[in-house]
Amino acid sequence: MPPVDRAVNAASASGSKSEPTLRGLFKAPLVGGVLAAIAASMCCAGPLVLLMLGISGSWIGNLRAFEPFRPLFMGLTALFLVLAFRKLYLIPQSCAADAPCASPASLRKQRATFWLVTLLVVSIVAFPWASPYILD
Repeated sequence: MPPVDRAVNAASASGSKSEPTLRGLFKAPLVGGVLAAIAASMCCAGPLVLLMLGISGSWIGNLRAFEPFRPLFMGLTALFLVLAFRKLYLIPQSCAADAPCASPASLRKQRATFWLVTLLVVSIVAFPWASPYILD
């Protein structure tokens, strides 16, 4: 057997070891988008959430220091959401026939999760603009 075939067979035999990292790669943009959205609204929604949880103090006013970084975090949020959309809709998934990612139900669940996370992220990022209308 040529060396290339041995390498391919060895890689396919150890496919189960690399599967969790592939699953993690599909979730990374979604998790990154949520974290960046939370960071983007830290200056505005953060104090409200802390007060609703019963946490208060004069230090909450220091969260306004994050406001200059808000556009950066919003850009990161958009980048991560675009990467997740690209992985789910534009790049064809390649996996073994017996792998969990091969079933269409799995892809439907991933896409539904993406749209739910996108709705959550957009609401978190839009909170500072919508809060005067909601809280008045």
